[in-house]
Amino acid sequence: MNTINIQLPLDDAIIKDLRAGDSVLLSGSLYTARDAAHKRMLEALDKGEPLPFDIKGQVIYYVGPAPAGPGYAVGSAGPTTSYRMDAYTPQLLNLGLKGMIGKGKRSAAVVDAMKEHNAVYFGATGGAAALIAKRIIKSEVIAYPDLGAEAIHRFEIKDFPVIVLIDSQGNNLYEIGPALYKTTDL
Repeated sequence: MNTINIQLPLDDAIIKDLRAGDSVLLSGSLYTARDAAHKRMLEALDKGEPLPFDIKGQVIYYVGPAPAGPGYAVGSAGPTTSYRMDAYTPQLLNLGLKGMIGKGKRSAAVVDAMKEHNAVYFGATGGAAALIAKRIIKSEVIAYPDLGAEAIHRFEIKDFPVIVLIDSQGNNLYEIGPALYKTTDL
């Protein structure tokens, strides 16, 4: 299997060509946000306030990075479980969010919104947080510093390894993958 190199931000043409199971290396800028930051972003929108960054074409990584050690931009930076953001995600996709990175399954409402807005859900490998951190070359807090590790960061990444878990057509690796190995002869 070939690895696809993608420069962020994402555009519709790239997203349409991605398929569940594709191995991808991302480079460029992305943003981090977990539960508390998502809640604040939606509260800001409800008040008519702008988001802390232009979400169009962007990717959000569901992570709360550990403090950086000497010589690193961040410490351990493994993905968090994505379903905790599902209540917020359709509205962000409607505003132009094009990709998410996390781990675990997504709700039917999120998958439907991804298909409607041509978005992709990438998986980062849980348990490889220290290795993933080596692909983050710069980190800066851009919003909600009082949230600590859950503040919104802008990461500069280089060859950040992910797998397409759910593509823009709704093909889902969590369904397709096990089906490849299912046997009826037992």
